[in-house]
Amino acid sequence: MSTRSSLTSQPAAVYAVAFACVVSFMGIGLVDPILPALRDQLDATESQVTLLFTSYLVVTAVAMLVTGAISSRFGAKRTLVIGLVLIIVFAAAAGSSGSIEAIVAFRAGWGLGNALFIATSLAAIVSSARGGFAGAIILYEAALGLGIAAGPLIGGALGNLSWRGPFYGVAVLMSIALVAIVWRLPDTGRPAHSSSITAPLRALRHRGLLTLSIAALLYNWGFFTMLGYAPFPMGLGITQLGLVFFAWGLLVAFFSVVGAPWLQDRLGTALTLYLAFGAFALDLAAMAIWTTDAVIMSCCVIAAGIAIGINNTLTTQAVMTVSPVERSVASASYGFVRFIGGGLAPFAAGRIVQHSSVHVPFAIAAVAVLAAIGVLASAHRTLAEADRELHHPGADTESDVAEEVADEFGGAAGAVDEIIHTR
Repeated sequence: MSTRSSLTSQPAAVYAVAFACVVSFMGIGLVDPILPALRDQLDATESQVTLLFTSYLVVTAVAMLVTGAISSRFGAKRTLVIGLVLIIVFAAAAGSSGSIEAIVAFRAGWGLGNALFIATSLAAIVSSARGGFAGAIILYEAALGLGIAAGPLIGGALGNLSWRGPFYGVAVLMSIALVAIVWRLPDTGRPAHSSSITAPLRALRHRGLLTLSIAALLYNWGFFTMLGYAPFPMGLGITQLGLVFFAWGLLVAFFSVVGAPWLQDRLGTALTLYLAFGAFALDLAAMAIWTTDAVIMSCCVIAAGIAIGINNTLTTQAVMTVSPVERSVASASYGFVRFIGGGLAPFAAGRIVQHSSVHVPFAIAAVAVLAAIGVLASAHRTLAEADRELHHPGADTESDVAEEVADEFGGAAGAVDEIIHTR
């Protein structure tokens, strides 16, 4: 089946899940354009506002440890519905709040719902898509890219009406998706095997997995310092911030799906990651120097999408390739460690500025990403092994591809395996 027909000739259930995926991935950058507005209108400090990222990502990180166990006991559709309901309830509650503390708390609940939804969304698409597994992957990647890019743009458009707009917008869109999924998505039942809650933590005993996870934590410190704090010193309006991060999201999506594999084929995983991490560190260093220059900061934020797209794809792929445990377990371990770094970085940036200057958080972020290169270099053999595994005859199976895509945002690869092996 062609790419075009894979996108246009699917059952209604597939489109319902794909639509929900778009809205879910919007949550990554949806609140960026309204961060300064929240600070000003709710009389909050910048460090308080950045807790919107911290609560969301830290809860997501911890939830990574249990999503596999939950989905293996309840099944894909039930886990999907539970996640959607939580997102709707907490997004609406955040929009109805009158204090930054309440929004932060409800954003944490949103993070739990999002973790449960992402854990099973790919499995749900695979179970219903026409055109084989390749068609399902095309749909999932299209939803992922569209959501990342559209989040800041829609957040900016709704944020111009009110800072409450993006939160209510997510609640309404997810409600539509929930009705469609309950109505049209068939129930695939529970997987044959249950996952252990403690398995992800035990998996971190493997040196390769732990090393790559620590490198990802350091890299995510830089990533979410940029994503969660850059809107404040840029001094732009809601619409302008939405457009800047929309352009950033387009580059993230393109280089995740197209640029990263192209560079990997020509340079190998290790060299591509060294170059991408180095470029991102230089980009953050430029932000540290010209922090109050809106034009330079905007260009740096947009350009960061290139390195972020490459890094997200290749570090995840390397982790999934070299880990000695089931890939769903490796995904949970890796997601737990890296999102802890991403969650703490924006809040730390706000606190650091209170005691120093606006330049310091970006300088620290640049150093963290440089340190990640050193950590990666200590696992050079592991990265070389990942390349060998990737090019090993017969390694590129449907389940391998499923796990790499699902694991990018914490998907439950085991759920995908159950569907593939029983179809």
